[in-house]
Amino acid sequence: MSQSPLIYLVSPAKTLDFDNAALSDIFSQPVFLDEAENLIHRLRELDSQDLQALMSVSQNIADLNVARNEAWRRPFNLQNAKQAIYAFKGDVYTGINVETAGDQEISYLQDHLRILSGLYGVLKPLDLMQAYRLEMGTKLDNSQGKNLYEFWGDTIANHINAECTDGAVLVNLASNEYFKAAKKKLLTARIITPHFKDLKNGQYKMISFYAKKARGLMVRYAADNQVVDVDALKGFDYEGYTFNDALSKADDWVFTRDQAPA
Repeated sequence: MSQSPLIYLVSPAKTLDFDNAALSDIFSQPVFLDEAENLIHRLRELDSQDLQALMSVSQNIADLNVARNEAWRRPFNLQNAKQAIYAFKGDVYTGINVETAGDQEISYLQDHLRILSGLYGVLKPLDLMQAYRLEMGTKLDNSQGKNLYEFWGDTIANHINAECTDGAVLVNLASNEYFKAAKKKLLTARIITPHFKDLKNGQYKMISFYAKKARGLMVRYAADNQVVDVDALKGFDYEGYTFNDALSKADDWVFTRDQAPA
């Protein structure tokens, strides 16, 4: 199992791209495929109307995911699946901008980045995945309980702990919904939580769209600079952000900017 002194945790994205080919044929396999298959079997018991109610989505999205659940098959290969870092599309992944990353950056991401997932638990960037929609907060009753937090239990935390060497640092760039599944109280590593704020009406505020993208930008900054010492992240300066020592407290690091790029 790969071990890294720094591990970044991010959330997945609802928007997926399975139409365009990945830019790499290098891949790995998710570690929790048995668990994912268990959840897929449970999801297949639900029809479109059930999914609409469970996930509060439109009929079109529910229909799409009924089809996805039915099509889900093992084993995963490059013909029926796609690497997670190329499949997810959303604000965080816009920030990471993997399409412009070189081999050295991709290798860094594979070693240091972990994507939390309602279906797959934890994904490495090059882990193959098939299309799905199952947010971590979904109250899907299952073999382990009444929701996905109960399904995953201590599994995600134990896996993260196993990847952390002595002195490892977790950089929590995930949403509260997803980080909750990692069970902070069980994690053994030091946890740094960056916050990104923009100047608005004379005050620094967290603006969701910008903050999500900034999480991805920080991951890309780390990959570009091959960061191995967490304090080097204080140098993060992409798209105008700077570390704000005055607003930061202990391991809650605040990065601010006065004007977003046009």
